[in-house]
Amino acid sequence: MRDTIKLTQPKEIVCIVCPNGCRVLCEPSDGGVRYSGYQCKRGLAYAEAELIRPMRTLTTSVKTAFADAPVVSVRTAGEIEKSKLREVAGELGKLTLSKRVKIGDVVAQNVCGTGVDVVCTSDRLVQSL
Repeated sequence: MRDTIKLTQPKEIVCIVCPNGCRVLCEPSDGGVRYSGYQCKRGLAYAEAELIRPMRTLTTSVKTAFADAPVVSVRTAGEIEKSKLREVAGELGKLTLSKRVKIGDVVAQNVCGTGVDVVCTSDRLVQSL
């Protein structure tokens, strides 16, 4: 499904794709959008995507059942819609890990129907020998 851009007033988007940090000005123009200020094609693509369907990676922590590590850090394995961040964070807040996991292990599959898994980003729960 391709969303359309509904821009009624100018908007500035700071591109985060590369170190340039271009300030892309997006202005309504004849039923479309005019972009200026980007220094490369990636900046233009980022600004367009940010207007149509902003995506983010969520990094947070989840509770565990282990006294030596009461929480462990996790992140989404891919980007999710920005509008789903609160919902996903809320679901992860209800989660308590009862088995020890390591970096890369999936702790939640297809979180909130996004098609994206949540993975562990720490070896904090790995038992030392």
